[in-house]
Amino acid sequence: MTKPRYALTTPIYYVNDKPHIGHAYTTLACDVLARFKRLDGFAVHFLTGTDEHGQKVQQSAAKRGMGPSDFVDALSQSFRDLAKAIGSSHDDFIRTSEPRHHAACQALWQRLVERDAIYLGSYAGWYAVRDEAFYAESETEVDESGQRVAPSGAPVEWLEEESYFFRLSAYQDRLLALYEAQPDFILPRSRRNEVISFVKSGLQDLSISRTSFDWGIAVPGDPAHVIYVWIDALTNYITALGYPDEEAELFQRFWPANLHVVGKDILRFHAVYWPAILMAAELPLPGRIFAHGWWTNEGQKISKSLGNVIDPYALIDRFGLDQTRYFLLREVPFGSDGDFAQAALITRMNADLANACGNLAQRVLAFIYRHYQAEIPALPTAKEAVAQELQAQADALLDEVRELLDQQAFSRALERIWALIAAANAAIDREAPWQLQKHDPERAAAVLARLVNVIRQFSLLLQPFMPTSAGKLLDALGVPDSARDFTAYHQALPGGTSIPKPEPLFARYQPAAASGDSDDAAG
Repeated sequence: MTKPRYALTTPIYYVNDKPHIGHAYTTLACDVLARFKRLDGFAVHFLTGTDEHGQKVQQSAAKRGMGPSDFVDALSQSFRDLAKAIGSSHDDFIRTSEPRHHAACQALWQRLVERDAIYLGSYAGWYAVRDEAFYAESETEVDESGQRVAPSGAPVEWLEEESYFFRLSAYQDRLLALYEAQPDFILPRSRRNEVISFVKSGLQDLSISRTSFDWGIAVPGDPAHVIYVWIDALTNYITALGYPDEEAELFQRFWPANLHVVGKDILRFHAVYWPAILMAAELPLPGRIFAHGWWTNEGQKISKSLGNVIDPYALIDRFGLDQTRYFLLREVPFGSDGDFAQAALITRMNADLANACGNLAQRVLAFIYRHYQAEIPALPTAKEAVAQELQAQADALLDEVRELLDQQAFSRALERIWALIAAANAAIDREAPWQLQKHDPERAAAVLARLVNVIRQFSLLLQPFMPTSAGKLLDALGVPDSARDFTAYHQALPGGTSIPKPEPLFARYQPAAASGDSDDAAG
């Protein structure tokens, strides 16, 4: 039987500077979804990569005394290194400088020409090099210094040159019909409303070539023009699947993508330009565009000039990879802006990870190791009402998390998992197996067996979020590798399963650790 399929992408990251926490955040979210879907029986294609053309890249390379090719080689590798550092399980890493992408991009251009979606004209208007985007004058404003700027704050310059245009205005009604027919095509809803308002205000045809620089993909039949960097960038999603060979196995199986995850600043390109281009090319549309928010640092906007850029490597080195992964997806609802505060990270590490999760596992497993010859007791029979409500809550959790992750509600999914952990902690305090063992050893064994099963179930669900820590917890429970996907979710470990000597799972940090002092290990 063929597995169901799930295809998802990060945006391809623009290589004009080193990667930062925002890039890590986007890739991490996609990684969690990809891992979850694989555990849930899906064939997954998870794509990330780098966007390497455009005027801004050419200028940045020149400032460093480098050719564009050498410049993008070095920076693209830094994004590949970051993906590895955060544990990304992507299936492909695409670079727009690759020959396969040049071929795909030129083939898509030619397809649009054949369908009369492109024409030659001249462009005169405001252009932001930093954003690689064109803006109507009504979208710009003059700042305090007298500089005209885009909504992003990027300076704009008046540009006049010969240009090819994409007939974007022809797709206004079709786009509005798409948004109406598929309310979840753009999430979160607040972003959807912004896009609808923009499209209803009237779409102008889009300038899609440049002649003022040459670092890009040449327009077929007119090499004086290079393809506009956003048309180039968006095409990557189909390049990676084998386009223009529409019979390619990957293209047949994984296009259209189920999900594009992007930052809110590039939503317009993905929710307006990209579906219009696909409509014009008569290619299927992706299932959803999800735009997440931005991070601030201790209440301040992150910027190089302020020197408060958050280094993901420093976070991982200091607090651990799984701890960083957990915090970024738990602290803020995905789609909202969030503030990174180190004190909040330490609080979550202590309260959620060390105390609630790690201490629960340590209490249960250490007791079994000492008093049951390191063998898990058998689960109680159906007639024994030992922590049945807790078990029912655990049994229902897989479907709850599945539904929440299908909505990209990472924080709520983790909240539900931790509600089960809190219930398990309440159950062990209420039942007190260390007391029960003295006068009702059968019930004590039943309580412990039930708790082991619940810990096993939430550990399975934690694998996409914290792969290493969840793996260690499953090791501590004696769960075999063959029983770690979601088909085993409702299959309890047999009584008599041996466990190793329990070891503390998470570090507990003292408040002083925020300024660089030592930390203490805890359960």
